Amino acid sequence: MNKNQTEWIFGIHALDSAILRNPENIVQIIIAKNNTNHRLDGIVATAKQLGLRITAEPITNLNRHCKERHQGIIALIKVPKLPDESDLKNDIKKIETPFILVLDNIEDPRNLGACLRSADAAGVDMVIFSKHKSAGLTPVAKKTAAGAADSLKIYQVTNIVKALEILKDNGVWISGTDLADNSTSIYQADLKGSVAIVLGNEGKGIRPLVKKHCDFLIHIPMFGTVQSLNVSVATGIVLFEAVRQRQA
Repeated sequence: MNKNQTEWIFGIHALDSAILRNPENIVQIIIAKNNTNHRLDGIVATAKQLGLRITAEPITNLNRHCKERHQGIIALIKVPKLPDESDLKNDIKKIETPFILVLDNIEDPRNLGACLRSADAAGVDMVIFSKHKSAGLTPVAKKTAAGAADSLKIYQVTNIVKALEILKDNGVWISGTDLADNSTSIYQADLKGSVAIVLGNEGKGIRPLVKKHCDFLIHIPMFGTVQSLNVSVATGIVLFEAVRQRQA
């Protein structure tokens, strides 16, 4: 994204995080006139203290800028370019025992946002996803992430396989989620140490070439009639099993 590009974001948690973490990127905040949602009072007060531009306008104006459910407040923000492979090469060297989430072609922005929220909760060091054939870090993804999009170190790369090679060159083991015959249960796999966990597309899973670059495959044991989970649910389960092991 061009550093001068802007977009409207919405959602109380997303705005609160943007104001607290990156106020310099906020161009304008609009709150609905005659607002009765007192959950917005703190956001408005903080914005005023920081000297941010905030106006009260008819809700129709908010609806014109934002077609989603916006909770009575939206903000126009500058969208900085996300780090890419070149940044990853430098940054991975600075982490002693990396704990990384790689998302291979997640298409639904709400799933992407939910995965980011789980990654933040699990203390992941960085999240990597691709520029092409993937959901971007859209306002919908940011709202679903509930602030995690601002707190996480997120890399948007041109080629997932090249990103995995960078990680491998720096001693990171690549663990791909897949139900192949040689896949190990997450409860038996070793997810300690320097590890990247790869989760794939909602319908197709991780791509064959990405799978080929994984050091080992893991899966969540299923005991019911349903043989798959929503990718964001699976992300949370796998990440927190890794957290359990890393803290043991």
